[in-house]
Amino acid sequence: MAFRAYQLINLWQAHVSFAMLIFLLLPSFGLNKPLRVVVLFALLACSFIVLDGLSLATYLRSYIDDLATTSMVLMLWGCLRKLELLPPARRSVTGVLIIFAVMALVLYPATLGLSHLDPYRFGYSPRPMLMVFAALTLGLFYLRNGLAVVMLASATLAFNVGIKPSQNYWDYLVDPLLGLFCCMALLMRGALWVYSRVRRSRAPALAGETT
Repeated sequence: MAFRAYQLINLWQAHVSFAMLIFLLLPSFGLNKPLRVVVLFALLACSFIVLDGLSLATYLRSYIDDLATTSMVLMLWGCLRKLELLPPARRSVTGVLIIFAVMALVLYPATLGLSHLDPYRFGYSPRPMLMVFAALTLGLFYLRNGLAVVMLASATLAFNVGIKPSQNYWDYLVDPLLGLFCCMALLMRGALWVYSRVRRSRAPALAGETT
């Protein structure tokens, strides 16, 4: 019975992930809010289309596997932002990018054997990790980073309930897709910041030349 419940949860997660991910990647095409909602639900319906015995959602899942709880929350937040149901939160997003990029850089290089320490095994007996992330969540709550608080709290709650087949806390916290996205987004933001600083520093010199 428990295994069938896991299968059902994973199946619906695959379909919801398909709809939200494609929705976030698609441009808005100038559509108003109601039509964007229609597009989102149309993508959810498309995820059930079967090709060669497998649904489109299953095909996508074969490439990205089951996403972490935090990824699902971040995509849901992105969809609500795209539907203009939530206000922008630039500071919150920057904090989220830093936190989960650091997690990915700590976890995945070590998992690939680039370090003698394997932090992934700590996720099987995660009491110290739970305490650390509880303190981190409280700190983020104090800093009013609501998005990061919801992501971490949702991951901890999902782990305690056991909604995924994995018994490792890390699988609820971060996945390769989320880690890659956060690292790339930070690199892009850093490049844009350097570019803007260079332009600002060159602007007075150019103004002096013209005069």
